[in-house]
Amino acid sequence: MPSPEFDLVVFDWDGTLMDSTPTITRCIQAACRDLGLPVPTDELASHVIGLGLRDALQMAVPSLDPAHYPRLSERYRFHYLVGDKETVLFAGIRELLEELRSRGRFLAVATGKSRVGLNRALESAGLMRMFDATRCADETFSKPHPAMLQELTRELGQDLRRTVMIGDTTHDLQMAQSAGAAGVGVAYGGAHPREQLVALAPAYCAGSVAELRDWLLERV
Repeated sequence: MPSPEFDLVVFDWDGTLMDSTPTITRCIQAACRDLGLPVPTDELASHVIGLGLRDALQMAVPSLDPAHYPRLSERYRFHYLVGDKETVLFAGIRELLEELRSRGRFLAVATGKSRVGLNRALESAGLMRMFDATRCADETFSKPHPAMLQELTRELGQDLRRTVMIGDTTHDLQMAQSAGAAGVGVAYGGAHPREQLVALAPAYCAGSVAELRDWLLERV
């Protein structure tokens, strides 16, 4: 058996582990509609996924007065909580996580969700004890800043050069590049198109969970 390349595998949440991109896109649009704001297109609303909520809304509705961000955030959270029951893990993700865990690899999450939102999602998915560490956008700098990966590796005593960040957006891949970690794009999540992910020259770009599994299990 060749020596593993990675000791720490870090996953984005929405659009990577959880099939939530359509729900998030609809919720951003519904929140804007509630407040009579310009409704972003599907492409724009999905492009901001992965960022912290404030950064995401600022990009999705650039004309909005910052004083109104709290109201828009409240409407987004309202719609997300209503639609949250519609979201499920991508098929094959649970099995992949269990196999990585059985090999003794460290697992982590780096997400644009809030701590409350991630904990709720982990509990709902039955994954609360699956990860060794997690980092959320309301605890540190938002993606693509490298802080999440830097903090996770310090917490777990790991080397960024032996860490891989897996995500469905350019924000994830830019964060990996800035941190000095490997980056893997997943094109099955739908937030950012494959060509945008490939343009950042990730170590790999998976078109399905099965492709991600095959690539990853050869390297851990």
